[in-house]
Amino acid sequence: MSDSIYIITYILFILTIHSLSSLKIAYKGNYIGLFAMSIIILFSLSKLSGNFLIFSILSIILGATFGIFIAYKIKMQNLPQMVAILNSLGGLSSGLIGIAEITSFHLNSPLILLIIILGFTTFSGSIASFVRLNNSFNIKDISTIKIITFMFFITMIITSFYAYNSNTKYILGLSLITIIWGFLFILPIGGADMPIIISILNSLSGWTTVLVGFSINNYLLIITGTLVGSSGIILTYVMTKAMNRNLIHIIFNYIHSIPNNNTTNSFKNIHLGTPKDVAFLMENANKIIIIPGFGMASSNAQHELVNLSKILKEKYNVDVKFAIHPVAGRMPGHMNILLAEADVDTNIVFELKDINQEFKTTDIAYVIGANDITNPLAKTLPDSPIYKMPILEVEDAKKIIFVKRSLSPGYAGLDNPLFYKENTIMLQGDAKEITMQIIAELEQN
Repeated sequence: MSDSIYIITYILFILTIHSLSSLKIAYKGNYIGLFAMSIIILFSLSKLSGNFLIFSILSIILGATFGIFIAYKIKMQNLPQMVAILNSLGGLSSGLIGIAEITSFHLNSPLILLIIILGFTTFSGSIASFVRLNNSFNIKDISTIKIITFMFFITMIITSFYAYNSNTKYILGLSLITIIWGFLFILPIGGADMPIIISILNSLSGWTTVLVGFSINNYLLIITGTLVGSSGIILTYVMTKAMNRNLIHIIFNYIHSIPNNNTTNSFKNIHLGTPKDVAFLMENANKIIIIPGFGMASSNAQHELVNLSKILKEKYNVDVKFAIHPVAGRMPGHMNILLAEADVDTNIVFELKDINQEFKTTDIAYVIGANDITNPLAKTLPDSPIYKMPILEVEDAKKIIFVKRSLSPGYAGLDNPLFYKENTIMLQGDAKEITMQIIAELEQN
């Protein structure tokens, strides 16, 4: 019976991950994953009795209630922060299981110590990712943090030897030191690299789960952990390739020094426009590509953008498409999720590699707060954080319309020379409000 359960859940989780690769069937993947997890929970509960069963059921009810509450409360634009927090809980669970194994059963082994270190590193590293994504920590002295981080790393290694050969207090000390080290190690990494870091931590959480599975002889943990860990590695590879970044460079070099590109000195004038101006251009266009960035997420403008695309297509017979960069927003798939929430027609949503060549035949590129992923300096400015990163070639469009609250640079800290081009119109303000005004103008005409 157990072997059958393992095989069934393994197949279901593989189908879940496969389904999430496409917008059209992603919702099915969620249902398959939910069904698989339900099987695992019921199978695990069937193995318990007495107080263990009661305590487990109460824990599940409490956790499910909290999870449902958070799911309803969280805003879609803050989804990356929620992913970071949920990932931290996975690491915390592994770390606590490691402590329980040693303190309750006295199973002092290198495997258990590795579980504790990796688990709590994932926990505090994910918390640091949340802090960075939330822009709630201003880092002023990177070099000092690096020195402190290195000192904690050495202390952690030394403490692990004492923890292996000594009593519980060293285990608890190792856990605390690891938590501090993990937080400090991740904290200085640049915000532009956070999608990759989240993927790495997610993978680490999976492999830690595998180690827990081996330590307590639980095949289900080994299976699910392997899926999470391996998919995280694949996703990390895809993102580093999409950003043309070196993983070792990201992890150990932290925030880049930003070269002085003198963009603002070279291109002084911007061409401000109004929603009425843009509406006139759009209704007379043949082809428009919409490029969503974090500006769409922060203003929750996805519904308006999808509505805009429908009006342009149905009323003005305009060919409208959405162009998604692999790392747009603050996590992979962030823009896809937001557009799916607004019931976008998946047939008009294209990835970078499938749509880049179309900008040359595009009348208008409508860019919503996407700076780094459209910045042509990625092709011309060596030693910059985005150098050689594939970008959406919006500069090839006949007319570029940027919607931004201000001219501030993106995560990479670079100004975008496209802001100052002759064929660029800047709409400064909230993306949702501006798009609503454009829609109102289009509906009146």
